[in-house]
Amino acid sequence: MPGKIWFVGAGPGDPDLLTVKGRRLLEESGAILYAGSLVDKAATLLAPPGCVIRDSKDMTLDEMSDWLFDQASRHATVVRLQTGDPGLYGALIEMTRPLTAAGIAWAVVPGVSSAMAAVAAAGETLTLPEVTQTVILTRVAGRTPMPDGEDLESLASHHCTLCIYLSITLLHEVQKALRAAGWAEDAPILVVQKASWPGEEKIIRGTLADIKQKCQAEQVSSQAMIVASPTLGSADWETLARSKLYDPSFTHRFRRGLAKTSENTNG
Repeated sequence: MPGKIWFVGAGPGDPDLLTVKGRRLLEESGAILYAGSLVDKAATLLAPPGCVIRDSKDMTLDEMSDWLFDQASRHATVVRLQTGDPGLYGALIEMTRPLTAAGIAWAVVPGVSSAMAAVAAAGETLTLPEVTQTVILTRVAGRTPMPDGEDLESLASHHCTLCIYLSITLLHEVQKALRAAGWAEDAPILVVQKASWPGEEKIIRGTLADIKQKCQAEQVSSQAMIVASPTLGSADWETLARSKLYDPSFTHRFRRGLAKTSENTNG
């Protein structure tokens, strides 16, 4: 019987951010196909002796499929190790369709996305009460076009949190789209290169007006997450709207809220 192929999210870079399940599968795998251009090779050091390890950065989709087919005929557990989460910009369905057609079992282990790693590195939040409760994960059109209605200007018109992947070389297009959507020149922008990579992470804070120049000065031109959000910098605001969940007057099924008191204006 053929083995099972696991599509494992390697997370944003730090091998310690692999899930416990992903780590266990690597430790018992007979073969690992990893995306060497994006995944830290340190993650493959978890593999047992004798494990077949192949870097996919120079392979086509058909070559990767053929390799996975072959290894599944030899090993009970085969891992395709992908950056971040396999379901986000990972060609997951393109790789699983031929496996399903051939009757080979497969499953997905989710991973930490670079958007979450970027805001964690910067000590920021993606959402904030009465500021924004919506997060959009997107990219700028390049050689891969965007579907109708998903251009960045249209998405930016919501003025919520935007996590913009695979677009650092098109930062001028990001600026153009946000301006067209009505974002102010002093709107805060965060760029994090290689979020969570030990010793390689760069955090750049700027505004819509100057973020490109700051990234150029730091020579950031690849593997970077762009975050545009009205929540950025909120740790330093003088006042914040409090979360209802933790408000003493808020009742939920685990706690009865305290009645609000008011001053007696009659003396």
